[in-house]
Amino acid sequence: MSRFLIRILQAGALTALTLLLAAAVTPVRAASAAGLEKPRIRLAIGGKVGFFYLPVSVAEGLGYFKDEGLDIEFSDFAGGAKSLQALVGGSADITSGAYEHTIQMKAKNISLKAFVLQGAYADMGLGVLKSKIPRYRSAADLVGKKIGVTAPGSATHFFVMHQLILGGFKPDAAQAIGIGQGGAAIAAARRGEIDAIASVDPVLTELEMSGVVEVVADARTPEGSQQLYGGSFPAGCLYTTEKFLAANPRTIQALTNAIVRALVWMKTATPEQILGVLPSSFSGGQREVMLQAIRKTNRSFSTDGQFPREGAENVLRVQAEIDPAVRDAKIDVSSTYDNSFAQKAAARYAK
Repeated sequence: MSRFLIRILQAGALTALTLLLAAAVTPVRAASAAGLEKPRIRLAIGGKVGFFYLPVSVAEGLGYFKDEGLDIEFSDFAGGAKSLQALVGGSADITSGAYEHTIQMKAKNISLKAFVLQGAYADMGLGVLKSKIPRYRSAADLVGKKIGVTAPGSATHFFVMHQLILGGFKPDAAQAIGIGQGGAAIAAARRGEIDAIASVDPVLTELEMSGVVEVVADARTPEGSQQLYGGSFPAGCLYTTEKFLAANPRTIQALTNAIVRALVWMKTATPEQILGVLPSSFSGGQREVMLQAIRKTNRSFSTDGQFPREGAENVLRVQAEIDPAVRDAKIDVSSTYDNSFAQKAAARYAK
């Protein structure tokens, strides 16, 4: 038999094997999707290029949603307040947003429930523009200033208000300006349209590395969170209405499985590997900025997707300082999250 013919037969065998493997995988995904109450999910996210929600993009890039039989339709918003509105208004099934919103809505008798945690720490910081506040000393220097946030009512806005309260000022002592995330936020800072910026990575790292801002309050590390909040501070998460959660438990479990699996993978992945699974829209050609941002924030992510009670209490305490309605509502934080789905996912993947 000629070598040419042997190669053809080998190629044919390899192709057949590839088809067999594909056929073996496809029924598994099809069966998984068939068992879900709602395989196609409308997911609102408060800024997909922000590291606040990085595990969602990692899960997407690694194909974990598809492995669970899920088809995700993303609605990308400038900030978490907008994605919250999409859920409450009925145009989204699930939100990838700030855990704080479940507490805020509880005070308004709207029952939302978080079911998988992405960020164990707030993963954001406050930077003052060196050209506007060159000698920052304390929160007093923020009073009356324009502070860029992703969107009014978003987690970055709450972060600014908390800094003002810590400084002994009212939470509205500075003016919050919605500037979104990504390139729009960077451009607003570079043009000097704001005096300071509260944002997440990679925006904050890019502005810091380029010398535009000086970071004066940093919650991107466990140490920073301890200093600002007294411990962990559950942040980015997936949440939905109690009605949707009760009606779609298998779908919720599938979503949780994908996120927890991504969190477990991120624990041992290198910054280069994490960057490698993200779409090019994240870096915008700024590879070194992205790698540095990943190095800074990787410890801020949850390792098992579960909400710590102490951290949830920290979020409630801060929200009560900011919002009188939360303070007066006497909220039991255990009613705002459900760890059962993450526990099942962790038993499967966090070994």
